[in-house]
Amino acid sequence: MIPVYDGEEIIGEVEYNNNLDFWDGSNWTCGSVGHHKGLTQLQDGRYVLIHGTQWQGERDSAVIITAEEAVQEILRSGNTEWFEEFPELNKLREKTILREGKSEVAAE
Repeated sequence: MIPVYDGEEIIGEVEYNNNLDFWDGSNWTCGSVGHHKGLTQLQDGRYVLIHGTQWQGERDSAVIITAEEAVQEILRSGNTEWFEEFPELNKLREKTILREGKSEVAAE
């Protein structure tokens, strides 16, 4: 189990996951060699970002993040299927993330 920090205080524990990693052609990664990221939710609804490591001397850790930060982490990872797992984050995404505008291009 990984301790979950809210500032300096440990407020919970979560199981490790790296569901925000992506395949870079050689390895599963979060964009940093030997590091991984995962997202989960506590029973009280707060979101937790898990930081995993393969480096000796470093430890896995987990921190409380806002719903807005959770949306950003999912989008950065490209693993948008996680919006199905967290429908409340998908609603926030639809509300806050701008979309491409539709414009009519005149045919000449």
